[in-house]
Amino acid sequence: MIGAEYIAEFFRQRGSNKFFLVTGGACTFIVDAIGRNPKTDYVCFQHEQAAAMAADSLWRIDRTVGVTVATSGPGATNLITGIACSYFDSIPTIHLTGQVNQSESANFIGTQVRQAGFQETNIVDMVKPIIKYAVQVKNGEELKIELEKAYNLAISDRKGPVLIDIPMNIQKEEVGDVIIYNAPKEEKLSVQESQKISQEITKFFKDAKRPVVLFGAGVGLSGADKDVVEWLSKNSSVPFVASWNGMTYFNHNMKNYHGQIGVYGNRGANFLLQNCDALLVLGSRLDNRQRSGNPKSFAPVAKVCVIDVDAEELKKYKNEGYKTIHLNLTHSKEVLTITLVSSQEWIDYAASLKKKFFGKDASEFSKKNNSLSPYVVVQKINKMISDDAVVVADDGANLCWVFQIFHRTNQVLYTAGGNSPMAYSLPAAIGAALHQPKREVIAFTGDGSFQMNIQELQTAFFHKLNLKLFILNNDGYGIIKQFQDIYFGGRHEATGHGYSAPDFKKVVEAYGVKYFRVESLADITKEIFDYQGPAVIDVILHQNTLIEPKLEMERPIHDQYPYLPEAEVHSLNKFNNYCRTKK
Repeated sequence: MIGAEYIAEFFRQRGSNKFFLVTGGACTFIVDAIGRNPKTDYVCFQHEQAAAMAADSLWRIDRTVGVTVATSGPGATNLITGIACSYFDSIPTIHLTGQVNQSESANFIGTQVRQAGFQETNIVDMVKPIIKYAVQVKNGEELKIELEKAYNLAISDRKGPVLIDIPMNIQKEEVGDVIIYNAPKEEKLSVQESQKISQEITKFFKDAKRPVVLFGAGVGLSGADKDVVEWLSKNSSVPFVASWNGMTYFNHNMKNYHGQIGVYGNRGANFLLQNCDALLVLGSRLDNRQRSGNPKSFAPVAKVCVIDVDAEELKKYKNEGYKTIHLNLTHSKEVLTITLVSSQEWIDYAASLKKKFFGKDASEFSKKNNSLSPYVVVQKINKMISDDAVVVADDGANLCWVFQIFHRTNQVLYTAGGNSPMAYSLPAAIGAALHQPKREVIAFTGDGSFQMNIQELQTAFFHKLNLKLFILNNDGYGIIKQFQDIYFGGRHEATGHGYSAPDFKKVVEAYGVKYFRVESLADITKEIFDYQGPAVIDVILHQNTLIEPKLEMERPIHDQYPYLPEAEVHSLNKFNNYCRTKK
């Protein structure tokens, strides 16, 4: 085999037999080898960014590693936003970039020339801050070693993307006929270690009367979701809450689930955190969209224990008094052995919060303006789709509306949470539909985000993908408009003023894709979901539709807009002596 053929066969044997790419001169040997291998195939995207976002979907759906191929220079740099999506959400993806022949730059070694070969770009150093591992291979033997090393790094410990830069001469170099691969050794926890950690957790909860568990994405990424769900079910008197990226790993009908937390979180879930006396955090990095910009106001009357696979993340808490346990949650079943007990007063309090806030449309704006509520739209779609559908949200306001109200049973629900770029959901949904064509695929986006990867309608049309893209169309960047209303006197610079959008109907139909327009709830019909093929559903909202509830700056997470009456806040904040922050 030549290097390119080795690459195609290596990933076929790993179960990654469909490559997402845009071709180019420096990667043509790899593309050709994929096309000639009878058991591999490629999908042509219109932009490398979209290919990387599509690859990001695969692990989120069924733990398949997505692989992209791109040419040197602009092809490689176009991958960067998609690579960042995988890095910040700990998703294993592989990115293969072609590079110029080594002979083209050999005479310039030791110099500071900007560029030797055509489109030669040092992509390895460019991506290093946002990737788990990146390397340029120097010969055929190194190619074989680095493929194995990079793949194993991607799928081990705190997972993430890797990039291998492959000069053209190595792509066509003979490398032998045997694929080299040894799977990473399974990390084992000794009986003594598991007992020690189990005892630490037991000690942490000693005397706790108001315990809460925070279910983070790390639970699912480690493959421990079934074990943790089983443990939480056995401890059904103990309420648990979730991060957004953790929401896809359990059924939201669970008796003790109380909603997602944070700046745009469920009010009831936030009140639980602020009133608990012991909080166990499983696989969540507790970023400022969860704790707010002032972490000292988060869980102010609780002791906090964080379990995480990444020791660097745990260092953040050294000055905050949190207990930390460095552990891969793969071992959850071995260490989560404690039976937790809540006081009856706490059980009653949690139940009252759930009854008041869980699954409710809290939108006051739509009621006051007699306009279509995005929350009601999402709820209706939620009820009409299949139980095993794949549901992808984009960024900004549409992301908040979906994750604030969507009730997951067995669906896959995800977004690029950490990087949260505009235009993620369409290519991610395309990746999902290509990977599992028999599943229903639903995506949400905004009118602004849609325009950034609108070209991928061609990919959806060409492959006749059965996906539905809902544009929650508020004619501008809604999340920024709301920010401008609060802090910039309602001056909608570059969101209302200066912003423009085309006639989406004309654009969508020009691509040969079905278009539906929704102006009322009655327009969301069975016809939309019965249509077999790609469709765009343009949901027309009021221009100033708000995200509700939403935390404003300098406030703790339970004090969200629209503000509750002061007396009600004090009543709900039953177990701490909170006084509202004064402006």
